[in-house]
This record gives sequence, structure tokens and C-alpha cells, in this order.
Amino acid sequence: MGFVKVEQQGHVGILTIDRQEALNALNSQVLSDLDAAIDEVAANDDIYVVILTGAGRSFVAGADIGEMRDLTSISGKKFGVHGGSVFLKLENMAKPVIAAVNGFALGGGNELCMACDIRLASEKAKFGQPEVGLGITPGFAGTQRLPRIVGISKAMELILTAKVIGAAEAKAIGLVSEVYPSEELMPKAMELANAICANAQIAVQESKRCIRMGMQTDIATGSAFEAEAFGVCFGTEDQTEGMSAFLEKRAEKHFQNK
Repeated sequence: MGFVKVEQQGHVGILTIDRQEALNALNSQVLSDLDAAIDEVAANDDIYVVILTGAGRSFVAGADIGEMRDLTSISGKKFGVHGGSVFLKLENMAKPVIAAVNGFALGGGNELCMACDIRLASEKAKFGQPEVGLGITPGFAGTQRLPRIVGISKAMELILTAKVIGAAEAKAIGLVSEVYPSEELMPKAMELANAICANAQIAVQESKRCIRMGMQTDIATGSAFEAEAFGVCFGTEDQTEGMSAFLEKRAEKHFQNK
């Protein structure tokens, strides 16, 4: 995993894309390294929440144009499927994923951050889907996630004009939740991650699952997912502990994630 660094701080796993000489652009090797890193943190039961960020002044500047330039229709589709499958794995991981967008998040970089559950941005961050200016479409589900997040009209505007926007506008349209000064981004991401870690993790993961599944279906079906998850939680020791702490008026809770 040469281009993706994995570290752990408490119950938080931090994935850092580190290909700084290319502004962390996504080539096939970076995608494979990210795929392996996702598997690593997903399999680590001591990691509850994941933060994804980029090294240097870029989150991910996009997919690697040098690699893409000579692709054919067949190899281009294969590259899109590769990136799309890695991003789907990230999105569908049971553990919550926070994107700490520290700089450029363009093309594949914007698509990558959209595959995360919560997006925080540095004031220096830039977002966009500039692919039509290169003669291609977004290839890693940008046409699918962006309208789901910001609405069809704004997604059409951003994708069809290849416009790049700053962090403040990204927050205004709901692409990111919060914007922080650069030096505060990772501390704030850690603060958010630890706040999630403090809760009952079965309930956290079931809540994520319900949101993700529900956004792809009608509200009646989504409500059925939620009722199932609600019932599952009542079979856990953490539900007993959480409700006992409430009734006993004690602040400390001793969740065992079972």
C-alpha cells in the first residue's frame, strides 16, 4: 500500500493518500492501494471510525490524466469500473468514514469524498467535476452521487460547466458539512470521529446501513430496514447499558459493542 498510509489513533483509523508529486492523482496503483487499505481498516475490530485525507496540499486532484489519455473505450470502461468498485466498497463499509478534504478534490477526488459518509473541508479546498472539459464524463459515479447530494439542477450545473468551487460554496450547497481553517481540519475531524466512537457501535453501524440503503429506495422500504435495525439493537448488551445509564442518570457508559 505504498500510496496509501494507514495509521490508528485510539479507535480511529486514518487513511492518507500520499502521491504528492502528482497531487495525489488516482492511477491504477493508487486505487489498488486504497482498496487494500479499506480492507485493512474494515477487518480491524479495534477501529470504529475512519478518516480519509490527502498528503500535502491536495486531497485528490483527480484521476491520473497521463494514464487515461491513451485508454480505449474498452480499457477506459475497465478503469472506471475499477475506481467505481473501490469507491462503492468505501461507501458500503460498515464503519463510518469521514473525508477531511484538505485541498484539491477534483474529478475522481470529488467522487472519492462523495463516497464518504461525512465531508469536512479546509478553507483551501476546491471541488469540481471538470471531466467534460477533458472530453469525458465523470467515471467513478460522479453523475450518480452528486445529484443525490446537492440536487439535480446544481449537479447538472457543476458537471456540465466543469466549474470548480471553493469550500464556502461547497458548504452552501450541502456538499460538505463544515469548513475549517487548514490547521484545524484534522483536529476537528478527530473530534468528530471520537464523538462517534463514544457511542454504541452496533447502533452506529446499523444507522449508517439504514441511511445508505434507504436513500436508494422508497420511504416504506427504508422504514422496514429501520424497523429491522431497531429490533436488532434491542438484542444487544449495549442497548441495556445505554438505557440503564439514562435511567440511572449516570454520564459514563460502558459499551462493549455487543
